[in-house]
Amino acid sequence: MLKMAFIGCGKSATRYHMPYIKQRENIEIKSIFNPVWTEEKKEAAGLPEAAYVTDVTHLLNDEEIELISICTPPTTHYELAKICLQHGKHVLVEKPFCSTVEEAEEILQLAKEKELVAMPYQNRRFDSDYLTLVQVLKSEQIGEVIEVEIHFDRFRPVDERPAGTKVDGEFYGLGIHLLDKVLALFGIPEQVFYDIRTMRKLENSDDAFEMQLIYSTKKVILKVNQLILGDYPSIRVHGRNGSFIKYGMDQQETCLKAGIMPGEPHFGEDQEEAYGTLRYVENDEVITQFVPTVTGNYGSVYDAMYQTIKHGAEKLVSDEEIKMNIHISQNGIAEETPRLIKL
Repeated sequence: MLKMAFIGCGKSATRYHMPYIKQRENIEIKSIFNPVWTEEKKEAAGLPEAAYVTDVTHLLNDEEIELISICTPPTTHYELAKICLQHGKHVLVEKPFCSTVEEAEEILQLAKEKELVAMPYQNRRFDSDYLTLVQVLKSEQIGEVIEVEIHFDRFRPVDERPAGTKVDGEFYGLGIHLLDKVLALFGIPEQVFYDIRTMRKLENSDDAFEMQLIYSTKKVILKVNQLILGDYPSIRVHGRNGSFIKYGMDQQETCLKAGIMPGEPHFGEDQEEAYGTLRYVENDEVITQFVPTVTGNYGSVYDAMYQTIKHGAEKLVSDEEIKMNIHISQNGIAEETPRLIKL
């Protein structure tokens, strides 16, 4: 049994972490830290057997707790991860892992010295559309990939976010996820083009961006926009022998918002009309196939952490991927955009 704790009990923890852990018999949430507790917050966590504490040292000094999941505002991640590691705890950190490469390097080095695991919560590696894309690429039916486009578009015309730093913007908040997917698939690009903007409330941090990752034989385009009302593919992939196009994003968040939890029938399943379309050439004939969507499972991040902590398996997200993700992201907010940077 892996006993763990949470620092922070906001929407991130109660929606994207805890429902999945409850489905796992080998992981137990023993304690949850929050500065102030209300009955409403405790009810949202839905863990009557857990200790709800207001002193973080309660977690740090509990020898039974091996793993702490940090679900707090981005600018607190570095200090909290550091103090948890110093107290001998493995850490899983919500995105972004840290604000700078220097912070990330320090955390990863400290984890190495302490023989502990430090990793970001890159749950979007288990989005259904991404898992389906991985499956399509493994089939090699579209041939050598020449262009990929991945979108995370929504229609939210009113910006309800509080004012924050550049690290609190969507480029760091969502771009971290999209970039992680690309680094896992294709490795480090040669050049990066950035166009990062604020389109709704100009005094707030960015809420839209386009990033182009240039490789020697391919280009990957990542886009986020909060003012898209209409259908546009979440994934478009073109190869020398065909294309794959998928509309609609992962359904886990939709289910969670509706109160449908992991483990319930049809949780996270895609509708048949949202299946991706694969077209490729075979024997001079164009073949068209509808590709059933692989069902996503964000709890797989915790499965990976369990295997790494308990059995020494390789980390789901490598240290090199963690540092490169922050490096590319940090470059993006360093100056005005648009611009092209050679890596």
